[in-house]
Amino acid sequence: MATSNQGSGPFDLTIRNGRISNADKTFHADIGVRDGIIAAIGQGLPPGREDVDAAGLWVLPGGIDSHTHIEQLSGMGVMCADDFYSGTVAAAFGGTTTILSFCAQHREDRIPDVLADYAQRAKEKAVIDYGFHLILANPDEQALVHDLPRIIQGGITSLKVYMTYDRLKLDDYQLLDVLAVAGEYGAMVMVHAENHDMIRWVARRLLERGHTAPKYHTVAHDALAESEATHRAITLSRLVDVPVLIVHVAGEETVDIIRKAQQLGARVFAESCPQYLFLEAKDTDLPGLEGAKFCCSPPPGDKASQEAVWAGFKDGTLNVYSSDHAPYRYDASGKLPKGDATTFKEMANGVPGIELRLPLLFSEGVMKGRITIEEFVALTATNHARMYGLAPRKGTIAVGADADFALWDSTRKVHVTAAMLHDRVGYTPYEGRELNGWPVQVYSRGRCVVRNNELQVARGSGQFIARTRPEPMVDRKPSGKRGIFSGLVGLSSGPTEP
Repeated sequence: MATSNQGSGPFDLTIRNGRISNADKTFHADIGVRDGIIAAIGQGLPPGREDVDAAGLWVLPGGIDSHTHIEQLSGMGVMCADDFYSGTVAAAFGGTTTILSFCAQHREDRIPDVLADYAQRAKEKAVIDYGFHLILANPDEQALVHDLPRIIQGGITSLKVYMTYDRLKLDDYQLLDVLAVAGEYGAMVMVHAENHDMIRWVARRLLERGHTAPKYHTVAHDALAESEATHRAITLSRLVDVPVLIVHVAGEETVDIIRKAQQLGARVFAESCPQYLFLEAKDTDLPGLEGAKFCCSPPPGDKASQEAVWAGFKDGTLNVYSSDHAPYRYDASGKLPKGDATTFKEMANGVPGIELRLPLLFSEGVMKGRITIEEFVALTATNHARMYGLAPRKGTIAVGADADFALWDSTRKVHVTAAMLHDRVGYTPYEGRELNGWPVQVYSRGRCVVRNNELQVARGSGQFIARTRPEPMVDRKPSGKRGIFSGLVGLSSGPTEP
């Protein structure tokens, strides 16, 4: 195999003798890099100015983590522990070379101001490449008619909406408005699907009875809240014939609902995360408030739910594997705003995982034979690039793509501790796990970012990546079963009431 593009002169970097895996195949070859781009792939390439022997190592596309909360103020008013420096450093040490993080609009915020604020902070601090999703909390006329079209055309081609949380939730009418605008302009809508009133109803009764411990978070967020809202989100997307992506899928019934909808032709995509493969609801049942370290929304389920998520990744029901890195410290700044008196309704929701996302799946998936190395690449890089408009620049090792890759030592054994990680959370829910395989050298646009367990690049050296139309939105045409989308005259002029 030998491929190359036009160009002359020595390579800036050559990676030789590696075993390369993309989402479709594995092969042995050298990689030649020039000006941050893969210029050649073949046997016996000439040495580069930097020449790296990858014999015995796996050369994989740099991971893309498309669900991260970095330097973000939550709906409860809690600031994440990680800023764009610590968050991207942790990502890089775990083999990730591109993140997509959230710019969170709160209801009173102007969208242009929100985006400018996040963009400035990331530009000053990020060490790897990054892009943004917009969290949309107020789909008013200004947002639907002016702001969303402008930001989508400017390279932020994805939006996240919530069906729960008092300060963030949209009702079904608002969701339809957002989906219609996304369909018109070519953006992917990500949905946090949980039934708000079901959770609120159960939580109130638990608190009235004095059930305040972290374990009751999992009771309040019953799996039915996720499955019902997922079915409803899919139904809304079908009504306007616009693709939708359900994020952080946790429950067995939810996986089944998504699979059946896909079989019926619904254009629904889905994501899951490490916590739904490696954590369980019972982890929240610890002395005192220790269980808060394991609380996220939706909460992890049981072994059957874990197996359902594994099966969903294997058969393609679930398309991307993200961290949903939500870094809140175990103190008054995060998980415990009222100290020992904090109830499950008051603690910050979310778990850290940006650095361990890839090693966990590599160890427990690839090394234990649950998924192939090609499936690993698809779930951690290639599918993210396609789903969010980063392809063909990111997510694959190919001529013309950015030189983003990680060299993995499959023989390296790692004992996980919070002290070894590079985030600022102070704990990990995966403490004490023994992992097989680790990324030992990481490159972003041909720059060595991590080598010998040391950071090699400067704060602010990452780049913002303006994204194109996501693949599910390319040449999107009505299915023919419903003509309602093409008949929605005047939706772009803003929300209307019947």
